[in-house]
Amino acid sequence: MRKKKKIHKKKSTMALWAFVSALVAGYVLSGTDMAGVASFADISIAGAVSLPTATAVLTGSFFHCIVSHDIGKNIVKITAMVIIIIAKMFHENKSSPKSSGFITTTGVFIAGTAVSALIGEIPYKLIFYMFYGGLAGFTAYSLALIIAGLKKRFVLDFSTVTGCAYAVVYTVMIASLCSVNIPYINIGLIIGITITICGAYYYCHTGGVMCGALTACGAFLSSVDCGMTVVLLPASALLTGYLNKQKNTTATVCFVGINFALMVLTGITQNSIYSMIDIICSAIIFLVISPAYSDKWFTTGNNSVSVVPDMLNARMNFIADTVHIVRTESEKISKVLRKKNEKNITTEDVVNAVCTDCPRKIYCWKSNSKNTKSGFMQLSAMAEISAETFPYEISECIYKEGLIKFYKKMSAEKARQRLVSLRYTDNMEILSEQMKTIEEIISTAGERIDIRYSAPVSKIVKNKLNKFGFFPSEVIAYYNAGNRLHTEIYFNKADSTENFMRICDLVSDELKIPLESVPPVNSGRQTRIRLFEKPKYKIDVYSTSVCAENSENGDTSAVFGDGTGKSYVVLSDGMGSGKSASVESKMVVSMFKKLIGSGVEYPSAVKMINSVMLTKSPEESFATLDVACIDLETCGLTLIKSGASATLIRHRGNVIKIVSPTFPIGIYSRSETFSCQCEFEENDIIIMFSDGINESEYRFIKELLLSSDDLKKIVDEICAKADVFNPTLHSDDITVIGIRVIK
Repeated sequence: MRKKKKIHKKKSTMALWAFVSALVAGYVLSGTDMAGVASFADISIAGAVSLPTATAVLTGSFFHCIVSHDIGKNIVKITAMVIIIIAKMFHENKSSPKSSGFITTTGVFIAGTAVSALIGEIPYKLIFYMFYGGLAGFTAYSLALIIAGLKKRFVLDFSTVTGCAYAVVYTVMIASLCSVNIPYINIGLIIGITITICGAYYYCHTGGVMCGALTACGAFLSSVDCGMTVVLLPASALLTGYLNKQKNTTATVCFVGINFALMVLTGITQNSIYSMIDIICSAIIFLVISPAYSDKWFTTGNNSVSVVPDMLNARMNFIADTVHIVRTESEKISKVLRKKNEKNITTEDVVNAVCTDCPRKIYCWKSNSKNTKSGFMQLSAMAEISAETFPYEISECIYKEGLIKFYKKMSAEKARQRLVSLRYTDNMEILSEQMKTIEEIISTAGERIDIRYSAPVSKIVKNKLNKFGFFPSEVIAYYNAGNRLHTEIYFNKADSTENFMRICDLVSDELKIPLESVPPVNSGRQTRIRLFEKPKYKIDVYSTSVCAENSENGDTSAVFGDGTGKSYVVLSDGMGSGKSASVESKMVVSMFKKLIGSGVEYPSAVKMINSVMLTKSPEESFATLDVACIDLETCGLTLIKSGASATLIRHRGNVIKIVSPTFPIGIYSRSETFSCQCEFEENDIIIMFSDGINESEYRFIKELLLSSDDLKKIVDEICAKADVFNPTLHSDDITVIGIRVIK
């Protein structure tokens, strides 16, 4: 109930701010001009926004007309906004940028036609109002497009078609504000010049020229005299853009100096003096607001930023394909060589080894060849050869002992070859699986991810750390799909530090954003520290364990985050119980945590762990793997299992059982991993447990989950009742983990 009240209060506050802002905008823009006629900026705003906000624009505009006694002069604008509001009353639920533009164009045209008809000027004004309405409608369409984009993602996106919409709205607003009558200063120019300095400093010469050109365009639309005072603004912004690596004060002073020099070169007039006052005011405003600037709210879609990931992706995929070809070719060659080395006993081998000096050779192989060949075939098929099992077809052979000795030797050689071949095949399968894992790791490492790189934040973080004695080799700051800041800081081995909390505090203090951190990950040559904005959700985990009698617990569990907004809860049950089982489960959990923290995807991580478990010792050893991966941004749940027990999930009043039809890690050369995406929401509960919990207890667990929200109580009850539901006298290690996602 409290959450609903907070959400309702927040929406009410936002609606109030929108209403007040629209009221002020309507009042300010009502008396503005553009290109010698009344500005249509307030009409376009009314056409683009919602019905309550459009009413606020009309109210502000009407109030300004009363104060300034200009109702007659602005009767067309007032009438147009009234028509727009009436149309929105019937089409509010179906509003879209296109409908906003159409309603605005139609409203202006109808209002203009009606007023012109009343005063008898319809033949002269009809074409004008068609053109005027079209411009107002296009501006309303552009503003509505911007508002729709901001509702989806609160970021000013200049990289797509909305970039054109921003340019249209910006130009119209600057043109309108330039005509606001304030002594000695021009509010429209001050706003435009301030934005131009920001564009030049933060987006180099390209941003400066674009903002300067649009500002000059808006000024010319207001009046020729106003436009002439800033006609060289794009040039000064171009030069200032090359100073973006300097301090903001240096760039600002240079901007003012360049404009002063251009004013002197073009001739000093009264208008140019007023223009310099506007430029100085803009420079002061820029110096005040620049420390608070963050590119978190802007995206320009720079081609160089998008091309590099594409190039890396192409290269990574090429390397992965090359590894794939090497793996398949090596498997083919291995099969050919294995067949080539397989030796079969032939008749010629027997003749050369035993029958060479036999006086009965001609009789056996010519006169009695059928019986001789049949006897030899029986000998080659026998597992054990002796005088009693000797074939009767060749019972008269005078070299029986020699034949028995020869075939025993050949049988032993065959057994040795089969053993060698079996071991060789196992090794080749392990090698092939390892190469396949490398292939997958390389391929996934090159995949594009939905992030926006932030060069300014990366630079700020690196400078801050250098100032306090930390010298990272690389700092990469970016915004994820949820528009939350993430920072990866890399240190070389010589400069590495374990004081990651100090680094987190320094960066948080500098950016004025509360950041969190995960423990550093060491690759051998480098150490990486990940900092991130607090995600939308967090997990509440409670676990309990019971050891088998007089032994060490063979179950191992861990809870950790990878620093990208995902949390992992891992449970592994080693083979049997006691110290050896504990070693195996700890090894599996430790390796999984290390690989995931390094950025390896879970299928590849499981395959790599499986290879290590197979080759770590000649003794048989295996362990289960049970993982719950929770995306703390979307509350998405992924379950990963290798031979693990079932997992129970309480979701929307039901209990779901997830079973894994796989074998544990370390049994076969080809690892089997079961994974599934599960529906999961805030306050749902996950129960994970080792195989010490018998299936007969599941019904009790289900009733417990549906009757209680106390996570600790649920986990303790499950663990306490494990012996009651165990039908055997043999007890096993028991671990139960309860997980819940909360805001």
